[in-house]
Amino acid sequence: MQRGFQKLHSVILALMMMLVLVACPSASPAEDSREASPPAGSTDPAELPSGEGTSKEAAPVNSAVNFNHELDSYVPQKDHYNFYFTYKTVHPWWDSVALGMEEAQRQYLEKGIVVTYEYMAPEGASAEDQTKRLMLAEHRHYDVIGVDVADESVISPVIDRMVDAGIKVMTFSSSDAAAGCKRIAYVGNTHNYEDGADLTEALCEKLAYKGKVAILVGSKGAPCHEDRARGARDTIAKYSGMEIAATEYDMDSVDLAYTLTMQILKDHPDLDGIICCNMSNPVGAARAIKETGSHAIIVGMDHDQEALRYLNEGVIYCLGVQDCYSIGFDTLQVAVKIADGNQPGELFPEKTNEITTVIYQKDAAIMLELLYGDI
Repeated sequence: MQRGFQKLHSVILALMMMLVLVACPSASPAEDSREASPPAGSTDPAELPSGEGTSKEAAPVNSAVNFNHELDSYVPQKDHYNFYFTYKTVHPWWDSVALGMEEAQRQYLEKGIVVTYEYMAPEGASAEDQTKRLMLAEHRHYDVIGVDVADESVISPVIDRMVDAGIKVMTFSSSDAAAGCKRIAYVGNTHNYEDGADLTEALCEKLAYKGKVAILVGSKGAPCHEDRARGARDTIAKYSGMEIAATEYDMDSVDLAYTLTMQILKDHPDLDGIICCNMSNPVGAARAIKETGSHAIIVGMDHDQEALRYLNEGVIYCLGVQDCYSIGFDTLQVAVKIADGNQPGELFPEKTNEITTVIYQKDAAIMLELLYGDI
């Protein structure tokens, strides 16, 4: 298997996974746990201390990432599969998705089925680069091509053309293609708009529905980032006391998010909050907040170790953690079924939904220990 992120981070995450498997209690199979899990941010606020988090115990935090997966009863029709997956950009978030893929690959191998795949991405998010990668991959006779869509307006027509040419294409991870695209199925986050709305609602409540905020979006045209930003804007629009002072695209770069936040704070020293729509920008924003001593409140996405430490310190107010491991595991399992000629239906849905869990300061130490062995 060739991968685009052969970095030390993957080794660390693999060790982390083993720690979690020991630490976490047994869980139901992935499909059952998804059916039983509430949607992002759906915990009843009446059960919680006001503004203090999603749970009073560790159990919901433990279930935010499900490491206990087993292949279902489907019997693959071949003993070897070869896939190609491309995603937005080389980044620890997709390294975590890859861990789930590797576990599914290992379990297939135990059954005598060899699954090989390329897992490739550019150093910076680019729809043009993704288009070139797809055009090269379509002539290499992969059983299935999977894509985490960099820009739905650019990539969806490319996918349609490939499917019309008889190539099996699925989408996965954080961003589906545009509505009506001919891709066969999607595995990943189906509620990015809701995630953005939930995080923004938490921020508005914390600010007593009065304040000036900024939005750091991420990559231009990336469906997940744009949808979260749209959810944030729509939520802000509900409250007359809330105002959006600035909206900036950091292109999924921690350094650019830091630079943009520093400029926003310079332009708006009275800023009350920052809504971060990807995994990189909470880190960049938090660095700027600490450096300047600003009291702006940060809400954002995912499980970056530095972000979790800022959450633990109280620099970040809350984070929406996606279950990347389950995304990877389920992606590979669905790809095998697609490769065998199956269509969405009883064997797999058109969209496999993966959960997001909103966590707060009191959850941070537990999450750091579970994901990174960071005590």
